[in-house]
Amino acid sequence: MTVLDPAIAARLKRDASGLIAAVVQERGTGRVLMVAWMDDEALARTLETREATYYSRSRGQQWVKGATSGHTQYVHSVRLDCDGDTVLVEVDQVGGACHTGDHSCFDADLLLLPEGQED
Repeated sequence: MTVLDPAIAARLKRDASGLIAAVVQERGTGRVLMVAWMDDEALARTLETREATYYSRSRGQQWVKGATSGHTQYVHSVRLDCDGDTVLVEVDQVGGACHTGDHSCFDADLLLLPEGQED
């Protein structure tokens, strides 16, 4: 079991399930690829290995992005937000980041077009 540095752990503000949100951003483009969840161990493993590791709320366990799909994320940086409840994970994405196979989880449903742009 990988243990999170106590100095980092002390700065985290976890939800009732002990999780923090992870916003995953593509290095180079700045595009948001996905939002996931991390527990202390997933964050510690990500920081140690640079393999994006998350916590699946539905399965109740950790998972390394791409371990079964091959759609991996190499982690370049991890930043903690000012409130301590969200991390920004900057990655190189191989394959689709979304479980649907899309490059980004935000590819499917555009609710509002940018001003001046028509569908």
